[in-house]
Amino acid sequence: MSMQTTSPWLDRGVLLAMAAVLAVLPFAASGYVLYVVNLLMVFSVLALGMHLVIGETGQFALSHAAFFGIGIYSAGFFTNQWQPPFVVSILAGVVLAAALGWVIGLLALRMRDIYLALATFAFGEAMQWVFLNWEQVTNGSNGLQMKPAALGGLRLMNDLQAYPFVVAIAALMLWLTVALSRSRLGSSFRAVRESDVAAIAMGVNTRAVKVTAFVLSAAFAGVAGGMYTLFTSFIHPESLGFQTTILILTMVVVGGLGSVRGAVAGAIVFGLASELLRQAPSYQEIIYGGILMLFMMFLPKGMASLFAARKATRRAAPAGGAR
Repeated sequence: MSMQTTSPWLDRGVLLAMAAVLAVLPFAASGYVLYVVNLLMVFSVLALGMHLVIGETGQFALSHAAFFGIGIYSAGFFTNQWQPPFVVSILAGVVLAAALGWVIGLLALRMRDIYLALATFAFGEAMQWVFLNWEQVTNGSNGLQMKPAALGGLRLMNDLQAYPFVVAIAALMLWLTVALSRSRLGSSFRAVRESDVAAIAMGVNTRAVKVTAFVLSAAFAGVAGGMYTLFTSFIHPESLGFQTTILILTMVVVGGLGSVRGAVAGAIVFGLASELLRQAPSYQEIIYGGILMLFMMFLPKGMASLFAARKATRRAAPAGGAR
């Protein structure tokens, strides 16, 4: 989690404050506010998944919205057909998304940079065509109406009932991301990001690492798709196009590539922005693209670098005054 840039005590304080707010929110907020918070939790998991493949491993993939859609449609289909506990429906989407992520990971072994971006973009467009035309599963351009998710005798009929489960899953995925980042696998991800040749010289199996990154990233998107079905009863293929991928990419890049806290902060900021811009969909891609270009030109390390720069300035100040 790039813990060097901030104090562990500060991280814990922020997490405790967020937990307190999330705990109180159901008793003080309206249904729409809870819907927005549920959506922000989904965006956070999506951003964490893209962080693993782009921020940690340096593989420029543009297929995240496709895996998100696979998670949604798989969980929705299982719920509509058999109404199992929602954990089973979510796992079905995760397994399918991870399997296709493995295929994309194999492509990553043969391509890189712009060629990988184009290949994954093509995969995303192909999956949207599947969502639009596989009417037996997705109901095509009419969109899929999903039955309420269930757990035992409980049916999740509204945002309030889904809220604790959505927040719990998001917290679990955040913990898993931090654990991966601190693990030996996380170190291997970053070694591959910096240089394939240097990573091989260090004994890293770059082929396995790249494939693993794509599988995990796709699985995170599948989890996010399953989370979405807990509080939403309808999905249309048009909401799973390239615009969604650009939105998630903007969250990760503007938040700060390689930073877990940056990915979460970007998801919250741009998740809220997407709600504010809901009434102007034709301008969203222009706005997100403009923000991406500005950050890549003037602040390439994203919002996370601002806090790190301020901290470095505070550390240097006493030394400067001592001269």
